Order: sequence, then structure tokens, then C-alpha cells
Amino acid sequence: MPLLIAYASLSGNTRDLARQVRARCEARGHAVTWLEAGLHTPAEIGDPRHDLYLLGSWTDNAGRTPAEMKRFIGDLVAAVGRPANVAVFGTGETQWGEEYYCGAVRRIARFFDSPFPTLEIEQMPHGQRDALAIRRWTDQVLDTIGTDTHADPARHLA
Repeated sequence: MPLLIAYASLSGNTRDLARQVRARCEARGHAVTWLEAGLHTPAEIGDPRHDLYLLGSWTDNAGRTPAEMKRFIGDLVAAVGRPANVAVFGTGETQWGEEYYCGAVRRIARFFDSPFPTLEIEQMPHGQRDALAIRRWTDQVLDTIGTDTHADPARHLA
């Protein structure tokens, strides 16, 4: 199944998180289109339609979505409408206040009326706990839409 992972990252934390999500999707046999918001647009990939959109973002001042991700989302909606299968992940810092922590992740999920839980990581992904959370979240999203494309359909990897 074709997936699109698009992310915005200021310090590299969200990019590292996106890489781990991408690795899990590819390990499960999915073709992943990879874009960095602010550097690439949906128009650059040919057909921007995908079965699943995984959007990742850092959170800007006071819990806001960064400008490059807002532009990317605007371009995506202009190209394909508002897709139904959008899962959102990102990074944030609780030191700026719980009310702002991962605010962009929550705003994007609300905008798309995402049926999936969000994945919110404090600062940068590190350690076993974050690795397990990333794997479980990615698997949950993929399992929800029934996307295993393993060469042997009788074999399901958990």
C-alpha cells in the first residue's frame, strides 16, 4: 500500500521520529513516499494520492502548527481534498506548558478529523520506551486500515 510520510522538523527531533515511523512501515512491506514540508510539495511527487498519510510536526510558539506544515497541508488539501486516512505524530516539550505540548499534533489531527490516536514524543525519540511507543503506534495505525502486504498473506507479523 502506498503511504506518504510528510514531516516538519526544526531541530531534527521530528525528523528522527519520522525516520523510525518510516522504518517500521517499510519493515512491514509498504512503499513509502518521504517528504519534508518546507522543502517539498505534494506536486513534486507526481500523483499525490496515497492510501495513508502520516504527518509529523514539531510545535511552534504557544502550541501552534509551524508555517511550513500549514503550507504543506494547504497544498495537500488542494491536490487531493481532505483525506480520510491521516495519522499524526510529532514532538514537543512539556517545559513550555502542558497546554502547548504537541499542540501542532493535536491541531492537525483535529483538522483532518483523524480516526487514529496521535503519537506524541517529548523532545527527541530515545530509549526503549520511545522505540516501543513508536512501533506500537505505527502498528496500530497500519493494523486499523488492514495494510499488511507481506509476500505470504497467511503470515502476519505483530
